[in-house]
Amino acid sequence: METTANNSNLDENILTKLDLTQVNLLKEECILIDRQDKKIGFASKKDCHLMSNINQGMLHRAFSVFLFNKDGDLLLQQRSKAKITYPEHWTNSCCSHPLNTESELDENDAIGIKRAAQRKLQHELGIPPAQVPLDDFCYLTRILYKASNVPDDGIFGEHEIDYILFIKKDVDIRVNQNEVKSYKYVSQKQLKDFVDSIEADGQGQRITPWFKLIVKNFIYKWWNDIDNLPKFTDHQYIHDHVN
Repeated sequence: METTANNSNLDENILTKLDLTQVNLLKEECILIDRQDKKIGFASKKDCHLMSNINQGMLHRAFSVFLFNKDGDLLLQQRSKAKITYPEHWTNSCCSHPLNTESELDENDAIGIKRAAQRKLQHELGIPPAQVPLDDFCYLTRILYKASNVPDDGIFGEHEIDYILFIKKDVDIRVNQNEVKSYKYVSQKQLKDFVDSIEADGQGQRITPWFKLIVKNFIYKWWNDIDNLPKFTDHQYIHDHVN
């Protein structure tokens, strides 16, 4: 039996203080799942990101794209100031959610996730879908994590099973400034130095919790052998970083 979620506890006055475009995106329907990544229903993006729901166990499906150019450098983006969660944080190339639609619910070879990734790469970074073909995404594994918003507002957070997608393509970028403040390509050394500098001082810069988790635990072993990624694929195990 599928369930839906509805939450009326969020003071609507809070939403009036937020960016209108981002508030409208909160109406999108995300996919609710259990801890085995089985669909159990759907809920609005707003409800999925309320800590009041997260603390009761609400969990949704997400993805993180790591896009590399032909030189092997990784595309990072800095989230816009308008973002409701983790504004102005640096993160991986693109991170978002598949929606509760027929095309993005398709679990065959994670094709629904890949369609969502292609959609959001165009929405956030202006990358034409033809430059990131579905067949060129490598779905590596899944990660379960939970985090409160930063700055901590006591309202929003994340609780996701995150599909990790790698793709190596040269692309044209035209950022949506409501989504992305800036972007850059980095080498492995530049990423290590960047993360180390943020942890040591930060100078006002921050990275998203899921990106930090992936950098610390996974990324370099995959990056070191980026042309042989299929040997790393693990679609059976969900890496639990909550418990």
